[in-house]
Amino acid sequence: MSTAKRHFFWLAPVLSMLISLPSTAAIKQTKGDFEDKFRQLDEVLPTPNVYRNAAGEPGHQYWQQQVDYDIDVKLLEDERRIEASETITYHNNSPDTLKYLWIQLDQNKFRDDSMSALTTTFGGIGNRGPGTQAASGDKPAKLSMGALRRQQFVDDNELGYTISRVEDKSGNDLRHTIVGTLMRVDLAKPLKPGSEVTFDIDFAFNIVEEDAVSARAGYEHFPDDEREGGNDIFLLAQWFPRLAAYTDYEAWTNKEFIGRGEFTLEFGNYEVDITVPADHIVSSTGVLQNPKDVLTKTQRDRLKKAEKADRIVFIVSPEEAIENEKEGTSKLKTWTFKADNVRDFAWASSRKFAWDARGYQQGGDTQPLVMAMSFYPKEGGELWQKYSTESIIHTMDVYSRFSFDYPYPVAQSVNGPVGGMEYPMITFNGPRTELRDDGSRTYSLAEKRFLIGVVIHEVGHIYFPMTVNSDERQWTWMDEGLNSFLDGVAGREWDPTIPWGVEPRDITGYMKSQTQVPIMTQSDSVLRLGPNAYTKPAVALNILRETILGRELFDFAFKEYAQRWMFKRPTPSDFFRTMEEASGVDLDWFWRGWFYTTDHVDISLDSVYKLRLDTEDPDIDFAREREAEMEKPKSLTDIRNKEEGRKLWVDRFEDISDFYDENDRYTVTNKERNKYKKFLDKLEPWERKAFERAVKEDKNYYVLDFSNKGGLVMPIILELSFEDGTKEEMRIPAEIWRRTPKAVSKLIVTDKNKELVSVTVDPHWETADVNVENNHYPRRIIPSRIEAYKNKPRNTYEYRDLMHDSKTELKTDDDEDKDDE
Repeated sequence: MSTAKRHFFWLAPVLSMLISLPSTAAIKQTKGDFEDKFRQLDEVLPTPNVYRNAAGEPGHQYWQQQVDYDIDVKLLEDERRIEASETITYHNNSPDTLKYLWIQLDQNKFRDDSMSALTTTFGGIGNRGPGTQAASGDKPAKLSMGALRRQQFVDDNELGYTISRVEDKSGNDLRHTIVGTLMRVDLAKPLKPGSEVTFDIDFAFNIVEEDAVSARAGYEHFPDDEREGGNDIFLLAQWFPRLAAYTDYEAWTNKEFIGRGEFTLEFGNYEVDITVPADHIVSSTGVLQNPKDVLTKTQRDRLKKAEKADRIVFIVSPEEAIENEKEGTSKLKTWTFKADNVRDFAWASSRKFAWDARGYQQGGDTQPLVMAMSFYPKEGGELWQKYSTESIIHTMDVYSRFSFDYPYPVAQSVNGPVGGMEYPMITFNGPRTELRDDGSRTYSLAEKRFLIGVVIHEVGHIYFPMTVNSDERQWTWMDEGLNSFLDGVAGREWDPTIPWGVEPRDITGYMKSQTQVPIMTQSDSVLRLGPNAYTKPAVALNILRETILGRELFDFAFKEYAQRWMFKRPTPSDFFRTMEEASGVDLDWFWRGWFYTTDHVDISLDSVYKLRLDTEDPDIDFAREREAEMEKPKSLTDIRNKEEGRKLWVDRFEDISDFYDENDRYTVTNKERNKYKKFLDKLEPWERKAFERAVKEDKNYYVLDFSNKGGLVMPIILELSFEDGTKEEMRIPAEIWRRTPKAVSKLIVTDKNKELVSVTVDPHWETADVNVENNHYPRRIIPSRIEAYKNKPRNTYEYRDLMHDSKTELKTDDDEDKDDE
C-alpha cells in the first residue's frame, strides 16, 4: 500500500482543519488570491493501488479478514448479568504475518476509569450544554438529574468485562493485555497469510441499565408489572469480545471506543446458544435452529402461516404476552441461532414480548423469502401492531431498488429502551404508545412518525453499513449520511407529508453556524453529530441526485457503488471515485466543497442590467438615446425655475438662435449616415448578414451579476419572470465559477416581446442556499419573524430529533453517544 494512502486516515483531522482555511492550495501562492474550487482531489485522496483501484472498485488483490464465532451465553435475569464462553476462529486473508490480534471490549466503556468516562466534559460543547444554566465565568452550571443518576449507577455497579480465560485450542493460556476497550492477544506463533488460528475466551459482565447510562444496549425495568419484582426487556449488543478489523488502509483499526464513533468489524459465521428463562421470547441475529425446543406447536404453525400472509400474523399475540409477563419461572431454555456472513451479532430477550411476522417475497418467486418480524411489549400497543413490520417491508422494497436485494433471511424490529440502533438482521427501536387515565393506550402523530421513520432508518442500516461495510469509527457519514439519504427517499414514498429531514432547507441553519465542522471529520471530534453526519451528507446526496446529476445518472452510480462493495469494506475515496466513474461526471468540486470544507451556499443576485444592441444606424440609435434621455427625471432646478416663471435666455433672444437650438443633440445628419455606410462596407458578407439579422430581431440583452457570499460553488438555478406573465427556468452548471469563484456575470438574451420583470435564484430551494433574501431581483419585502414562522413549512426531522432529545436530563457531551441514529 502507498505511504500516502496509509497516512491519509491518520492525518484526516489535520487535513480537515487545513482544508477549512481560506486557501486550500497545496502550495501557497504569492500572486493574487485565486482559489481553484475545481481543483482535482488527487492530492487529498489516497493513491490507488492493487487493493482499491482508481475507479473506486475493489482492486484485483483486494482482501479482508474473516472471523467466525461459536458462543454459548447465559442470561442471569435476576442478577442482570451475562456469563459466556466463545470460540473464535480467525482467518488471516491478508498478505501480512500477524504476531498478535486486537479484540474489542466495548463494555469497558462503562468503567469509571475508561477513556470515555475520564474525558467526558461537563455541560457539553465548550462546557455550555443544554444541562447547564451558566456560561464560563458565571455561576457554576446546575447538575442535571440525568448526570447524577448516571454517576450513581456507575458507582453502585461493577461494570466492564471480567475476562477469566484466554486459551488456544490446546488449552494453553494466551498472554493478553487489556488497553481500555481493547485487548491484545499475543499468539503462540506468528499467523502467516492464508492461515487461521482458533482460541477461546470466557467472559462475563453486568448489564447496564440503558436509561441510566445512555448506552446503545442494556436492560429496561418495568416495576409496575404484575410479576413480583417487575419485568425487564434485555437488549444485548456489543456484548461479546470481538475482533477489531485489520484493513489494507489502516492495519489494526484499534481506536478506543469512546461512544460516538461506532464500529469497524469483520464478516464471519456465527453459531450462538442463548440460554434464558423458559418464558422469555428471544429475537436475534440469525435463523433459529431449534424451534421445536423453544416454541410451541401453535407458535410454529403461526410462523409458517406468516410466510405467505398478506398482513401480519401473531406468533405471540399481545394478549398472550400480557398473560406471560404476569408470572415468571426458574426454568431455562436455550435458543440456538446461526448467521452466515455477518459482521456482528445482537439479540433481545423478555417475557413481555408480543411477536408478529409477515413474509416478504423480493425479486420474484425464485428469490429467498425474507421474514419481517417485530417484537414489542404491551407498551408498544396498536402503534407497533400497525406500523413496525410494514415499515420493515417498505424499507426493503425501496432500498433494494437503490442497491441490492436484502441479503439475509430475517429482518427484525425490537422495541426497547434504545431510541434506534442497528445490527445484522435485527434493529432496536424506541417509540411507544401512551397510557390514558382509563388504562387504554394511544399514540400521537409524532410517535407514529417516529416509529415509521426509525424503523426505516435502522432497517436501512442493514444495507449500510451491515452489508456495505464502511468504517463507522472513522467516517460516521458513510453509513449515517448515505442511510439518511435513502431513508428520506423511502419516507417520502411512504407519505410525503411527513417531514423526513433531508431537504436542502433542513441544513441551512447548520451550514451557516459556527459549530459546523467538515463532514470528513472523525466521529468523536464532530461537534454536532446529527446535522454533520446525518443531515448534511443526506442533503448533499439529495442535491447530487435531483440537481447535479439527475436521477438516471445518480441512481446508476449509487447502485454500482452498493453492488461493488456489498460484503466488502469501502472508504470515502471508493465512494467518491465510484460515483464519478459510473456517472461520467467530474464531481471533485462537489466532494471538496460539501465534504471537506465548512463553506455554505449563499449565491446573491446583486444587479440586473438591461442592454440593447447598438445598431450603428444613427436613425435608430439616436432615437433610442433620445427616448432614454426623456425617461430620466427632470432637473429639480429646471422644474423650480419654470414654477417661478423664469424665461430662458434662448427664448428671450430668438435672433441669436441657430440650428443646434432648433434641433437636439440626437438629430441625425449626413455625417452620421455616411459613417454608418462606411461601417457596413467594412464588414465581411457573413458578418454583415449576421449583424443585420441581429438588428432586425432587436432582442433584449440582460446582464446578471452574481456574488458567491458563502464560498460553496453550486449551480445557479434561475426563475425568469416576464412582463407577459410567463416564467422560464434556466439552470447554469456550477462550472460557471471555475475562473472567478467569488463573482460572475451572465448574459441572458430574450426575444423582443419577452421583457424581463424579475429574477429568482434557487426558486425551489434545492441548493441549500442559506439566505433567500438576496435571491430576488428586484428585492422583495421580507415577512416579519412572526409571519416567517407562521408560514414556514414543517421541515424538522421529527423522529431523529426525538432520538437525539428523548433523554432530556442527560447533559454531558458523552450523552450524545446515545441514539445517534
